[in-house]
Amino acid sequence: MARARKRSITTFSLSFLDIMACGFGAVTLLFLILKHDATAIQAADPNLAAEVDLLKEDIRVGRDQLVELRNSLAAAEKNILDAQGLSNRVVEKIDFAQRELSAQKDPENEIAALRKQVEELERETESLQEQGSGEDLRRFTGQGDRQYLTGLKLGGNRVMILLDASASMLSDSIVNVIRLRNMSNATKQQADKWQRALKTAEWLLAQLPPESRVQVYTFNTRARPALQGTEGKWQSTADSALLDKLVGNLQSTIPQGGTSLANAFSVLNDFESKADNLFIITDGLPTQGSDQPKGTTVSGRQRVKLFDEAVELLPRRLPVNVILLPMEGDPVAAARFWQLALRSQGSFLSPSKDWP
Repeated sequence: MARARKRSITTFSLSFLDIMACGFGAVTLLFLILKHDATAIQAADPNLAAEVDLLKEDIRVGRDQLVELRNSLAAAEKNILDAQGLSNRVVEKIDFAQRELSAQKDPENEIAALRKQVEELERETESLQEQGSGEDLRRFTGQGDRQYLTGLKLGGNRVMILLDASASMLSDSIVNVIRLRNMSNATKQQADKWQRALKTAEWLLAQLPPESRVQVYTFNTRARPALQGTEGKWQSTADSALLDKLVGNLQSTIPQGGTSLANAFSVLNDFESKADNLFIITDGLPTQGSDQPKGTTVSGRQRVKLFDEAVELLPRRLPVNVILLPMEGDPVAAARFWQLALRSQGSFLSPSKDWP
Protein backbone atom coordinates (compact mmCIF):
# COMPACT_ATOMS: atom_id res chain seq x y z
CA MET A 1 0.00 0.00 0.00
CA ALA A 2 1.47 3.16 -1.06
CA ARG A 3 2.00 6.03 1.55
CA ALA A 4 -0.02 9.25 1.24
CA ARG A 5 1.94 12.09 0.12
CA LYS A 6 2.40 15.05 2.59
CA ARG A 7 0.75 18.33 1.57
CA SER A 8 2.82 21.46 1.96
CA ILE A 9 1.28 24.54 3.75
CA THR A 10 1.76 27.86 1.92
CA THR A 11 1.47 31.05 3.97
CA PHE A 12 0.73 33.46 1.12
CA SER A 13 -2.22 31.92 -0.52
CA LEU A 14 -4.40 33.55 -3.14
CA SER A 15 -7.08 34.53 -0.72
CA PHE A 16 -4.69 36.37 1.54
CA LEU A 17 -3.21 38.27 -1.34
CA ASP A 18 -6.65 39.35 -2.46
CA ILE A 19 -7.45 40.70 0.98
CA MET A 20 -4.21 42.60 1.22
CA ALA A 21 -4.76 44.13 -2.22
CA CYS A 22 -8.25 45.29 -1.30
CA GLY A 23 -7.03 46.85 1.94
CA PHE A 24 -4.27 48.69 0.22
CA GLY A 25 -6.65 50.01 -2.38
CA ALA A 26 -9.04 51.26 0.31
CA VAL A 27 -6.24 53.09 2.13
CA THR A 28 -5.14 54.68 -1.13
CA LEU A 29 -8.70 55.80 -1.85
CA LEU A 30 -9.11 57.37 1.62
CA PHE A 31 -5.79 59.17 1.25
CA LEU A 32 -6.94 60.67 -2.02
CA ILE A 33 -10.34 61.68 -0.72
CA LEU A 34 -9.30 63.23 2.61
CA LYS A 35 -7.31 66.51 3.03
CA HIS A 36 -3.84 65.32 3.73
CA ASP A 37 -2.02 68.67 4.10
CA ALA A 38 -1.99 69.09 7.97
CA THR A 39 0.08 72.26 7.91
CA ALA A 40 -2.35 74.18 5.73
CA ILE A 41 -4.69 76.46 7.88
CA GLN A 42 -7.61 78.12 6.25
CA ALA A 43 -7.53 81.88 6.84
CA ALA A 44 -10.61 83.39 8.55
CA ASP A 45 -12.77 85.93 6.73
CA PRO A 46 -12.00 89.41 8.17
CA ASN A 47 -15.49 90.69 7.39
CA LEU A 48 -17.10 87.95 9.43
CA ALA A 49 -14.81 88.62 12.43
CA ALA A 50 -15.67 92.32 12.41
CA GLU A 51 -19.37 91.54 12.30
CA VAL A 52 -19.00 89.21 15.30
CA ASP A 53 -17.24 91.95 17.27
CA LEU A 54 -20.03 94.40 16.47
CA LEU A 55 -22.64 91.94 17.67
CA LYS A 56 -20.72 91.39 20.93
CA GLU A 57 -20.54 95.17 21.52
CA ASP A 58 -24.26 95.49 20.88
CA ILE A 59 -24.90 92.77 23.44
CA ARG A 60 -22.75 94.51 26.08
CA VAL A 61 -24.42 97.89 25.48
CA GLY A 62 -27.83 96.27 25.72
CA ARG A 63 -27.00 94.69 29.04
CA ASP A 64 -25.80 98.07 30.45
CA GLN A 65 -28.99 99.74 29.28
CA LEU A 66 -31.04 96.98 30.87
CA VAL A 67 -29.39 97.64 34.26
CA GLU A 68 -30.06 101.38 33.93
CA LEU A 69 -33.69 100.73 33.06
CA ARG A 70 -34.11 98.50 36.11
CA ASN A 71 -32.61 101.18 38.38
CA SER A 72 -34.85 103.84 36.87
CA LEU A 73 -37.86 101.60 37.44
CA ALA A 74 -36.96 101.13 41.12
CA ALA A 75 -36.53 104.90 41.61
CA ALA A 76 -39.85 105.58 39.90
CA GLU A 77 -41.62 103.07 42.16
CA LYS A 78 -40.10 104.76 45.27
CA ASN A 79 -41.22 108.20 44.06
CA ILE A 80 -44.69 106.86 43.56
CA LEU A 81 -44.79 105.52 47.15
CA ASP A 82 -43.53 108.84 48.54
CA ALA A 83 -46.10 110.74 46.56
CA GLN A 84 -48.84 108.47 47.83
CA GLY A 85 -47.75 108.99 51.46
CA LEU A 86 -47.58 112.77 51.02
CA SER A 87 -50.98 112.72 49.39
CA ASN A 88 -52.44 110.83 52.35
CA ARG A 89 -50.98 113.36 54.82
CA VAL A 90 -52.35 116.28 52.84
CA VAL A 91 -55.76 114.66 52.76
CA GLU A 92 -55.66 114.10 56.53
CA LYS A 93 -54.69 117.74 57.14
CA ILE A 94 -57.50 118.92 54.92
CA ASP A 95 -59.98 116.72 56.80
CA PHE A 96 -58.71 118.00 60.17
CA ALA A 97 -58.97 121.61 59.04
CA GLN A 98 -62.48 121.01 57.78
CA ARG A 99 -63.50 119.45 61.10
CA GLU A 100 -62.07 122.42 62.99
CA LEU A 101 -63.87 124.85 60.75
CA SER A 102 -67.12 122.96 61.16
CA ALA A 103 -66.64 122.91 64.97
CA GLN A 104 -66.08 126.66 65.05
CA LYS A 105 -69.43 127.64 63.72
CA ASP A 106 -69.24 131.10 65.23
CA PRO A 107 -65.65 132.43 65.44
CA GLU A 108 -66.78 135.70 67.01
CA ASN A 109 -68.32 133.88 69.98
CA GLU A 110 -65.15 131.83 70.39
CA ILE A 111 -63.02 134.98 70.48
CA ALA A 112 -65.34 136.61 72.98
CA ALA A 113 -65.17 133.55 75.24
CA LEU A 114 -61.36 133.53 75.10
CA ARG A 115 -61.24 137.23 75.98
CA LYS A 116 -63.52 136.60 78.93
CA GLN A 117 -61.25 133.82 80.20
CA VAL A 118 -58.20 136.09 79.89
CA GLU A 119 -59.95 138.83 81.87
CA GLU A 120 -60.88 136.35 84.62
CA LEU A 121 -57.29 135.09 84.83
CA GLU A 122 -55.99 138.66 85.06
CA ARG A 123 -58.41 139.42 87.92
CA GLU A 124 -57.34 136.26 89.77
CA THR A 125 -53.68 137.18 89.30
CA GLU A 126 -54.23 140.66 90.70
CA SER A 127 -56.09 139.19 93.67
CA LEU A 128 -53.25 136.74 94.41
CA GLN A 129 -50.68 139.50 94.16
CA GLU A 130 -52.63 141.58 96.67
CA GLN A 131 -53.14 138.70 99.09
CA GLY A 132 -49.63 137.23 98.75
CA SER A 133 -49.00 133.54 98.49
CA GLY A 134 -51.34 132.77 101.41
CA GLU A 135 -48.92 130.20 102.81
CA ASP A 136 -46.35 132.29 104.70
CA LEU A 137 -47.52 132.86 108.27
CA ARG A 138 -45.10 135.74 108.76
CA ARG A 139 -43.63 138.17 106.29
CA PHE A 140 -39.87 138.30 106.19
CA THR A 141 -38.08 140.91 104.14
CA GLY A 142 -34.33 140.83 103.92
CA GLN A 143 -31.93 143.35 102.41
CA GLY A 144 -32.05 143.45 98.62
CA ASP A 145 -34.03 141.23 96.31
CA ARG A 146 -31.83 138.13 96.27
CA GLN A 147 -33.52 134.75 95.79
CA TYR A 148 -31.94 131.55 97.10
CA LEU A 149 -32.35 127.88 96.24
CA THR A 150 -31.72 126.43 99.70
CA GLY A 151 -32.90 122.84 99.29
CA LEU A 152 -34.18 122.86 102.90
CA LYS A 153 -37.15 120.62 103.65
CA LEU A 154 -39.45 123.17 105.27
CA GLY A 155 -42.51 120.98 105.82
CA GLY A 156 -43.48 118.77 108.71
CA ASN A 157 -46.28 118.34 111.25
CA ARG A 158 -44.00 118.94 114.27
CA VAL A 159 -40.93 121.04 113.55
CA MET A 160 -38.13 121.64 116.05
CA ILE A 161 -35.73 124.57 115.61
CA LEU A 162 -32.52 124.51 117.69
CA LEU A 163 -30.67 127.83 117.79
CA ASP A 164 -27.08 127.88 119.05
CA ALA A 165 -26.78 130.71 121.62
CA SER A 166 -23.21 130.07 122.74
CA ALA A 167 -20.50 132.75 122.84
CA SER A 168 -19.03 131.59 119.52
CA MET A 169 -22.16 132.93 117.78
CA LEU A 170 -20.87 136.45 118.37
CA SER A 171 -18.37 136.37 115.48
CA ASP A 172 -16.69 134.21 112.84
CA SER A 173 -13.20 134.78 114.29
CA ILE A 174 -11.90 133.71 117.68
CA VAL A 175 -10.29 137.11 118.33
CA ASN A 176 -13.56 138.97 117.86
CA VAL A 177 -15.43 136.43 119.97
CA ILE A 178 -13.05 137.10 122.88
CA ARG A 179 -13.34 140.85 122.33
CA LEU A 180 -17.16 140.90 122.14
CA ARG A 181 -17.53 138.47 125.04
CA ASN A 182 -16.15 141.12 127.36
CA MET A 183 -18.51 143.86 126.12
CA SER A 184 -22.01 144.79 127.25
CA ASN A 185 -25.05 142.61 126.72
CA ALA A 186 -26.54 145.14 124.31
CA THR A 187 -23.40 144.96 122.17
CA LYS A 188 -23.53 141.18 122.20
CA GLN A 189 -27.15 141.19 121.06
CA GLN A 190 -26.27 143.44 118.11
CA ALA A 191 -23.30 141.35 116.94
CA ASP A 192 -23.49 140.72 113.19
CA LYS A 193 -23.25 136.94 113.37
CA TRP A 194 -25.87 136.68 116.11
CA GLN A 195 -28.25 138.89 114.14
CA ARG A 196 -27.78 136.62 111.13
CA ALA A 197 -28.69 133.62 113.28
CA LEU A 198 -31.82 135.38 114.59
CA LYS A 199 -32.92 136.35 111.08
CA THR A 200 -32.37 132.76 109.94
CA ALA A 201 -34.65 131.46 112.70
CA GLU A 202 -37.26 134.09 111.86
CA TRP A 203 -37.03 133.15 108.17
CA LEU A 204 -37.65 129.49 109.01
CA LEU A 205 -40.74 130.40 111.04
CA ALA A 206 -42.04 132.48 108.13
CA GLN A 207 -41.77 129.52 105.73
CA LEU A 208 -43.65 126.93 107.80
CA PRO A 209 -47.12 125.87 106.56
CA PRO A 210 -50.10 126.95 108.71
CA GLU A 211 -51.02 123.39 109.67
CA SER A 212 -47.61 122.71 111.23
CA ARG A 213 -46.74 122.87 114.93
CA VAL A 214 -43.38 124.24 116.03
CA GLN A 215 -41.06 124.61 118.97
CA VAL A 216 -37.91 126.74 119.21
CA TYR A 217 -35.11 126.03 121.70
CA THR A 218 -31.92 127.97 122.26
CA PHE A 219 -28.92 126.10 123.58
CA ASN A 220 -25.42 126.70 124.90
CA THR A 221 -24.38 124.51 127.85
CA ARG A 222 -28.12 124.04 128.48
CA ALA A 223 -31.18 123.91 126.24
CA ARG A 224 -34.29 125.98 127.01
CA PRO A 225 -37.44 126.94 125.05
CA ALA A 226 -37.72 130.42 123.60
CA LEU A 227 -41.12 130.70 125.34
CA GLN A 228 -40.80 129.91 129.04
CA GLY A 229 -43.24 127.31 130.34
CA THR A 230 -43.60 125.50 126.99
CA GLU A 231 -41.13 122.68 127.66
CA GLY A 232 -42.14 119.53 125.83
CA LYS A 233 -45.13 121.24 124.13
CA TRP A 234 -45.70 122.05 120.49
CA GLN A 235 -46.95 125.49 119.50
CA SER A 236 -49.37 126.32 116.68
CA THR A 237 -47.85 128.15 113.72
CA ALA A 238 -51.27 129.63 112.93
CA ASP A 239 -51.04 131.83 116.06
CA SER A 240 -49.29 134.94 114.74
CA ALA A 241 -49.29 136.64 118.14
CA LEU A 242 -47.48 133.67 119.65
CA LEU A 243 -44.90 133.71 116.87
CA ASP A 244 -44.31 137.43 117.39
CA LYS A 245 -43.71 136.82 121.09
CA LEU A 246 -41.38 133.93 120.29
CA VAL A 247 -39.30 136.08 117.93
CA GLY A 248 -39.17 138.87 120.52
CA ASN A 249 -37.82 136.46 123.15
CA LEU A 250 -35.14 135.26 120.72
CA GLN A 251 -34.01 138.84 120.09
CA SER A 252 -33.60 139.41 123.82
CA THR A 253 -31.37 136.33 124.19
CA ILE A 254 -27.69 136.98 124.97
CA PRO A 255 -25.19 134.56 123.33
CA GLN A 256 -22.77 133.25 125.95
CA GLY A 257 -21.14 130.13 127.36
CA GLY A 258 -20.03 126.91 125.69
CA THR A 259 -21.85 124.52 123.36
CA SER A 260 -23.49 121.25 124.43
CA LEU A 261 -25.08 119.54 121.45
CA ALA A 262 -25.94 116.55 123.63
CA ASN A 263 -28.19 118.65 125.88
CA ALA A 264 -29.82 120.18 122.80
CA PHE A 265 -30.59 116.80 121.22
CA SER A 266 -31.80 115.27 124.47
CA VAL A 267 -34.78 117.67 124.69
CA LEU A 268 -36.23 116.00 121.59
CA ASN A 269 -37.03 112.98 123.76
CA ASP A 270 -39.10 115.12 126.18
CA PHE A 271 -41.99 115.47 123.73
CA GLU A 272 -44.84 112.96 123.78
CA SER A 273 -45.37 113.44 120.04
CA LYS A 274 -41.95 113.17 118.45
CA ALA A 275 -40.63 115.76 116.01
CA ASP A 276 -40.69 114.83 112.32
CA ASN A 277 -38.35 117.60 111.14
CA LEU A 278 -35.36 119.24 112.84
CA PHE A 279 -33.47 122.44 112.03
CA ILE A 280 -30.16 123.29 113.69
CA ILE A 281 -28.64 126.77 113.44
CA THR A 282 -25.09 126.53 114.72
CA ASP A 283 -21.47 127.36 113.87
CA GLY A 284 -19.37 124.34 114.80
CA LEU A 285 -18.76 121.21 116.84
CA PRO A 286 -19.70 121.11 120.54
CA THR A 287 -17.22 122.05 123.24
CA GLN A 288 -18.75 119.88 125.99
CA GLY A 289 -21.08 116.94 126.49
CA SER A 290 -23.98 116.49 128.88
CA ASP A 291 -21.81 117.44 131.88
CA GLN A 292 -19.43 120.28 132.63
CA PRO A 293 -15.92 119.54 131.26
CA LYS A 294 -13.11 119.00 133.70
CA GLY A 295 -10.47 121.03 131.86
CA THR A 296 -10.53 124.53 130.42
CA THR A 297 -9.61 123.54 126.86
CA VAL A 298 -10.89 120.94 124.42
CA SER A 299 -9.03 119.51 121.43
CA GLY A 300 -10.38 118.99 117.94
CA ARG A 301 -10.46 115.22 118.41
CA GLN A 302 -12.41 115.60 121.63
CA ARG A 303 -14.95 117.84 119.90
CA VAL A 304 -15.51 115.20 117.21
CA LYS A 305 -16.07 112.60 119.91
CA LEU A 306 -18.56 114.88 121.69
CA PHE A 307 -20.38 115.37 118.40
CA ASP A 308 -20.64 111.62 117.76
CA GLU A 309 -21.96 111.06 121.29
CA ALA A 310 -24.60 113.75 120.80
CA VAL A 311 -25.76 112.25 117.51
CA GLU A 312 -26.52 108.98 119.31
CA LEU A 313 -29.20 110.86 121.31
CA LEU A 314 -31.17 111.82 118.20
CA PRO A 315 -34.49 109.98 117.58
CA ARG A 316 -34.39 107.47 114.75
CA ARG A 317 -35.60 108.41 111.27
CA LEU A 318 -35.61 112.13 112.06
CA PRO A 319 -34.48 114.36 109.15
CA VAL A 320 -31.80 116.78 110.36
CA ASN A 321 -31.44 120.05 108.44
CA VAL A 322 -28.29 121.99 109.31
CA ILE A 323 -27.70 125.71 108.72
CA LEU A 324 -24.02 126.24 109.48
CA LEU A 325 -22.51 129.68 110.09
CA PRO A 326 -18.91 128.48 110.05
CA MET A 327 -16.38 129.44 112.69
CA GLU A 328 -12.66 129.72 112.02
CA GLY A 329 -10.49 127.02 113.53
CA ASP A 330 -13.16 124.32 113.16
CA PRO A 331 -12.63 122.81 109.68
CA VAL A 332 -14.13 119.42 110.55
CA ALA A 333 -17.54 120.85 111.48
CA ALA A 334 -18.82 121.23 107.92
CA ALA A 335 -17.97 117.64 106.99
CA ARG A 336 -19.51 116.18 110.16
CA PHE A 337 -22.75 118.12 109.92
CA TRP A 338 -23.00 117.39 106.19
CA GLN A 339 -22.65 113.66 106.87
CA LEU A 340 -25.33 113.89 109.58
CA ALA A 341 -27.74 115.61 107.17
CA LEU A 342 -26.98 113.07 104.46
CA ARG A 343 -27.50 110.02 106.68
CA SER A 344 -30.77 111.37 108.09
CA GLN A 345 -32.09 112.37 104.64
CA GLY A 346 -32.08 116.01 105.65
CA SER A 347 -30.23 118.93 104.09
CA PHE A 348 -27.14 121.04 104.72
CA LEU A 349 -26.76 124.77 104.08
CA SER A 350 -23.86 127.12 104.72
CA PRO A 351 -25.26 130.47 103.55
CA SER A 352 -23.53 133.68 102.56
CA LYS A 353 -23.27 136.52 105.05
CA ASP A 354 -26.12 138.52 103.48
CA TRP A 355 -28.63 135.66 103.80
CA PRO A 356 -31.51 135.59 104.50
